[in-house]
Amino acid sequence: MPFVLWSLLLAAMLPLTWAGVAKAGVRYDNHRPREWAAQLAGYRQRANWAQQNAWEALPTYLAAVTAAWLMKVPVAEMNAAAAVFALARVTHGLLYVADKAALRSLAWLIGLLAVLYLFLRAGGVIAL
Repeated sequence: MPFVLWSLLLAAMLPLTWAGVAKAGVRYDNHRPREWAAQLAGYRQRANWAQQNAWEALPTYLAAVTAAWLMKVPVAEMNAAAAVFALARVTHGLLYVADKAALRSLAWLIGLLAVLYLFLRAGGVIAL
């Protein structure tokens, strides 16, 4: 199976990873998870925000990969874009937790550009 398809699983697991970072080592209230999360501070709060952002990025990435796949963008190109997206999103989360806002925004932008590339390549706007 091509990496681009495995990247869908990776992208879906990233929010859960950041949720785990937010919850690790502290008492978690599963009866009121949103109230509990609203009281987080420091890196745990930022990990929760990274989780939220990862969920927000997921549908657009899934749609971009689907469009590229259906329009038969070459697998090598999709794999390259998927690698850029995956690396950017992992880096984004790490920088979120580390409170490196400017670098985090750059990682976010790189991930977005990978998504845009997939859409534009699928739509024939970019032809190689």
